[in-house]
This record gives sequence, structure tokens and C-alpha cells, in this order.
Amino acid sequence: MWLYAATRLWQTTVPTGLHLPKVDVHEFFTPKQLSEAASFERFLAIDALLAQIAVVVVLVIYARGWQRFTKESAAGRIGTGLLLGMLAFAFVWIAQLPFGLAAVWWEHRHGVSKIGVLEYAIDSWFALGAQFLFVCAAIAIVMALARPFRKTWWIPGGAVFTALALLFAVASPYLMPDLESLDRHDLKVAAAHLAKVERVDGVKVSVEKVHEYTTAPNAEATGIGSTKRVILWDTLVRKPFTSREIRSVIAHELGHLKRNHILKGVALFALFAFPLAYAIALATRRRGGMYEPGAVPLAILVLTVLSILITPLQNAFVRRYETEADWVGLTATRDPAGQRAALRLLAIKAKSRPDPPTIEHVFEDGHPTIEERLRMTYAWKP
Repeated sequence: MWLYAATRLWQTTVPTGLHLPKVDVHEFFTPKQLSEAASFERFLAIDALLAQIAVVVVLVIYARGWQRFTKESAAGRIGTGLLLGMLAFAFVWIAQLPFGLAAVWWEHRHGVSKIGVLEYAIDSWFALGAQFLFVCAAIAIVMALARPFRKTWWIPGGAVFTALALLFAVASPYLMPDLESLDRHDLKVAAAHLAKVERVDGVKVSVEKVHEYTTAPNAEATGIGSTKRVILWDTLVRKPFTSREIRSVIAHELGHLKRNHILKGVALFALFAFPLAYAIALATRRRGGMYEPGAVPLAILVLTVLSILITPLQNAFVRRYETEADWVGLTATRDPAGQRAALRLLAIKAKSRPDPPTIEHVFEDGHPTIEERLRMTYAWKP
């Protein structure tokens, strides 16, 4: 069943055997831009790797010495499990904080982020409360299911978390702050025309105010059914981007909605949620399974390590959807030159390497490389 589902989710409408002609990135970027992007992303990649190592080390230590934190606990089975889960998350936050501060400092130094180190530390502290609530809810659900389903809780558990992922996907447009209506007439007309061409009528295009936090441009498609929406960052709907380039970005995001990539993303979540839950159930059996609070630290460690290991496979699926959205967008705009101009500016403003190292690309990127996306525009034309 898993292999069948994976095969179906892997399929896209991009022609098979498509020949992507070679491109020279030096035709699109200056040597200075390529050098700056390489230096910028290399630091962030190393910083992210060290952060992951620190988190795993901390969780290994915690999973071995968790008993000292429950000696005085009188919170009951689920209450003690929640306590252990919150402590694990607090240790993870502490382990990641120095690397997060380093990343923000680096992005601020290069003009990509407008958030200072102190502001980031304060914001991340206040965000910890909401994240605690999410962790507690997840642990409570699993431990509650482990009472009637000692060894098979992972089956209803996977179903519950998939249902929650679906609910979040539907409601996500309403959970985003600082959204406002698109007020540029030229872009409204372009979006309405593209939506008609791609047969995704009724999609609302909104603008998210992010210029106070970053200079990087971006856009996203979100929602399912009646909540479908394209969201453009306000850093995109301004110079140096032209209407033609923004039009290509809108066409790409509408391509996600046309091909139901948000719903496929929920299905992809389910594809990995069930085997991950099963792996946790197996790993925690010696500690009494997820019925026992002592299994929580080990479960979080197993989930963290396995999530890192399966990241390349998850990213491979997502990159296929991004490639399909590029193809659908090109077919709608019939403007490969506009797409190339948009990709070039997106990379320059975000200081993205057009051709990152393979190991970094497979672990970190949910998009094809800029070079691959440029090659796609040339492959589409004939």
C-alpha cells in the first residue's frame, strides 16, 4: 500500500524523458553575485548542520537520563509524559538558539534579514509558548491512544495527525497575519487571466507584509477547495520586479493549486507519518510503549533522527511538485524569458546559489536548483 501510494504521489504531468539543455549560469549572474551567494549559503548550511548535531546530542543525553526529572512528579501518567515532552522541547530550543542567532546575524549582515539578534531571541522566546502547546497536544493524543491500543496506537495516531494536517491546510490562509488585498490593477488583471487559463477560477490573491523583517522576495499557494489562495510577499510586488516577472510567479503558484499540490502535501505527510509512528512504537516497546511516560524522551529522539534521515526523500517529492508548477506556469504564460528573468531576480535578492552542492541540495532544498529551473524554461519552448 505504501509503495502504491508513493508511486501515485510521485507522478506529475511534466513530460517524461524531457531533455534539459545545458545553461551557463555566468550568463545570468555576475562573478560577484555567484561568489556572494556561495559564501552566504555555505555559512547557513554549516550552521544548520551543526544545529542538527547539537539537537541530536542533547536528545541522546536526555533520553538516557530522563529519570532525574520525574522523581518528584505527581502529575499522573499523561501529565508526566507532557512534562518530559516540554522539557525535551525546551532543551532542543536551548541547543538551537545559538545557531539560530548566528543565522540571523549572518542574514542581517548580508542585508537579507532586518531582524536583529536581540529581537530574534525575544521573538523566539515568546513563540516557545505556542510550540509548547503543539508538543503537549501531540503527546497527549499519542498517550491517550496508547491506552486502548498498546501496540497499534500508530494506526489511529497516524490517521488523527493526518486529519489535523488536512484541517491546517484548509484553514492556513486564515492563520496568516498581515495579509492585505492586492491593490495593483495590472497584477489583478494578470492573475484573473492566468486563473482562467489554468482553470482555477475564484482564487484570491493576497499580499503579505514582510518588508519589516526581510528583503527576500517569495510567494506561496495555500488552502484547499474554497480556501485556495495565492500569497505574494510585499517584497515581490515592488521594484526591481516588473509586472511580467511577477506574472510568472503568480502563474507558478496557481500551478500548485491546479495540480492539487496542497492536498498532495497532506497525502505526503500521511505517507511518512504512518511509518514514522510505527518506528516509534517499535523503538519504545522496551520502555512499555507510548503508554508509559518514560517512552516520551526516546520517542522524540527517534522522531528527530528519522526525520533528518528521510528529509532527502521528502524533498525529492516536493521538488517534483515545484517542477510541475513551473511547467504549468510556463504553459499558462507562454513566456519562458519572463520566467528566466523572475528566477534570476529571486536568486539575486535571496542570495541563492544557482548550483549548490548536491549533498546540501538534497537535504535542504524543496525546490529544484535555479540552474535546473532555468534549463526547464529552455526545454519547455520546443
